[in-house]
Amino acid sequence: MTLKSHQQKMCAGLEEAVRRSGLRDGMTVSFHHAYRGGDLTLNLVMETIAGMGFKNLTLASSSLSDCHAPLIGHIRSGVVSRIYTSGLRGPLADEISRGLLAEPVQIHSHGGRVHLIQSGELQIDVAFLGVPACDDFGNANGYSGKACCGSLGYAQVDAEYAGCVVLLTEEIVAYPHHKASIGQDRVDLIVQVEHVGDAGKIGADATRMTTNPRELLIARSAAEVIVNSGYFEEGFSLQTGTGGASLAVTRFLEDKMRSRNIHASFALGGITATIVDLHEKGLIHKLLDVQSFDGVAAASLARNSGHLEISANQYANPGSKGASVDRLDVVVLSALEVDTGFNVNVLTGSDGMLRGASGGHCDTAAAAKLAIIVAPLVRGRIPTLVDNVLTCVTPGSSVDILVTDHGIAVNPARPELAERLKQAGMKVVSMEWLRERALQLTGQPQAIGFHERVVAVVRYRDGSVIDVVHQVRE
Repeated sequence: MTLKSHQQKMCAGLEEAVRRSGLRDGMTVSFHHAYRGGDLTLNLVMETIAGMGFKNLTLASSSLSDCHAPLIGHIRSGVVSRIYTSGLRGPLADEISRGLLAEPVQIHSHGGRVHLIQSGELQIDVAFLGVPACDDFGNANGYSGKACCGSLGYAQVDAEYAGCVVLLTEEIVAYPHHKASIGQDRVDLIVQVEHVGDAGKIGADATRMTTNPRELLIARSAAEVIVNSGYFEEGFSLQTGTGGASLAVTRFLEDKMRSRNIHASFALGGITATIVDLHEKGLIHKLLDVQSFDGVAAASLARNSGHLEISANQYANPGSKGASVDRLDVVVLSALEVDTGFNVNVLTGSDGMLRGASGGHCDTAAAAKLAIIVAPLVRGRIPTLVDNVLTCVTPGSSVDILVTDHGIAVNPARPELAERLKQAGMKVVSMEWLRERALQLTGQPQAIGFHERVVAVVRYRDGSVIDVVHQVRE
């Protein structure tokens, strides 16, 4: 008896799904990072793939976190030979920084990843997408079931372009599962597993609201900058990136929006509990969510009609017919390093090791009318403001203002911004003054030594190479 199409999609186990996917040595497998540090899908799939004897695979995950340390073993054993990703953290990042991978990691932005897929450079053969619940025909979303991750904005791109789409799900629900972030017409195979991710670990580290007094001081200053920038008017739009001070800016905007009776038309990007709070209070009309940064945001996506899920293509792809970043007025972003030319590093630490992500940093900075970088002048006796960043992810031509705990610097290309802030009584200083101040506090740090070997290639949002990361001489 021939099985009906919906019966053909269900697999008895992960090995059957891998086998039926047509995976072969040398192919490309992809994953999404909606669960961030709580992701369990990638490790589960790669362990199964390794046990089945596959070799020389390209791994294309939208981002990689501390929890993906088991990939170290798969690289050493030859299962994985190439990686495309937005970011690297933890033990995996450390080992790749030391030269673990024979070929350099390709680091892309969130919008740039979609561009690489559409250009044909990154061809996904099999996408393994973890979802909390779906029906037996493949209709899935990220805000129903037990392990809710919220928006599947990154997974949607993989579902559209992959040669074969395999859903891993914790729960099979009645057909039709509605609303579907990933539709049945995009899904080839389904396998039920015990766990796809720990949703409790989504809102951690870089996406957790800060209580640090210095970061709160910077956030308060950044909110004042927004108010006095000329862009704080009825119907403005905003995005706050990851990082304590960046996320905290929204906390200080609420009173200013109320006192001036100003409402935002939309907030974009990774959505947090604080942004949801402003939406539910009527201060932000719509939320455009490519990734939910905590459980509150995931729950909001399920219940609030003004909380909208968007794909990474719609979010930030420069080749898209309509990227939401192009409608953005204000973006507030963090940095590991900034140099006197306003170039920003969010990828490598002061020791030269990989420890961050390109994310949507260069996408939003390039498109927004006002791009604000928030960062302390000094971190742990190491200057954040340097002569030249170790790794350029976002070029200075895209950055308008740097807000630190010692003063605010405005890009000389935006003299009108500097004048508005000065007229409002804000402390505007030159980058050179801030650089000297940093050196007074720390002294001149010892230069880092590097080998010639390149461990990562940094791609700009249009696919071009903007920088490379060399292996650190330890």
